Amino acid sequence: MLVLKLFWEFFKIGAFTFGGGYAMISMVKTALVDKRKWLNEDEFWECITLAQSLPGVFAINMALYTGFKISGKSGSLGAMAGAALPSMIIIVLVASFIQNINGLKTVKDIFAGIRPCVIALILVPGLTMLKKAKLDRRTFWIPVLACLAVCLLGISPMYFIIAAIIGGIIWAKFVIRKS
Repeated sequence: MLVLKLFWEFFKIGAFTFGGGYAMISMVKTALVDKRKWLNEDEFWECITLAQSLPGVFAINMALYTGFKISGKSGSLGAMAGAALPSMIIIVLVASFIQNINGLKTVKDIFAGIRPCVIALILVPGLTMLKKAKLDRRTFWIPVLACLAVCLLGISPMYFIIAAIIGGIIWAKFVIRKS
């Protein structure tokens, strides 16, 4: 029964999310942490961190991880299917009617109206993640320098992800163990 509930929650989220995986963060948090209480706040942000660092589609990674955390392998598959199915249905429907609706002014207007909402749906979780990062005067420069290096110098974000993983392991093994 829990697998079906996971499927349904992620199906609803997948069906009403425009803008990709980052736009669904708020909806997932509301459904899984605030409403259902299947995850606590720390587990949820751990999920976001892990889903971002793994290869593949962020929304699917998030569904797989949270589904597994809540109900094991079957929960993982149920959540993933729920997150992916709405997009697949929409793609099939759009592909079959694209010739007829592609140039319609109404369709262009709808997407022009959705665009600002997508920006807000991505910005709000980003700011929440920034607050959760617990940056202080010693660590605030890390994301600033990483962002500048990616945007201005064209350095791949992958190098920063690898450096963060290595830094986290070193920090956990040597600094935290000593204290």
